[in-house]
Amino acid sequence: MPRKPDPVPFFASEADERAWWEAHDSADHVDWTKASRARFPNLKPSTTAISLRLPVALLERIKIEANKRDVPYQSLIKMWLAEKAG
Repeated sequence: MPRKPDPVPFFASEADERAWWEAHDSADHVDWTKASRARFPNLKPSTTAISLRLPVALLERIKIEANKRDVPYQSLIKMWLAEKAG
């Protein structure tokens, strides 16, 4: 018969809980045999805004290429960066 997991203590703050879990193994406190896969289909990757100075002529060429592909120029820049960054 599987043993009952040890209870998880109450925490006054998220920082206290984080510190506690860093020092303890979840196997002693969670019954992982009852776990199930979770799906989060609507999550979007977090992004951050940056400022990038481009020569006007370069930006105009990028906008022309984006227009040919019928995509926003910022999206085209992101696609190109993702391709080159690997």
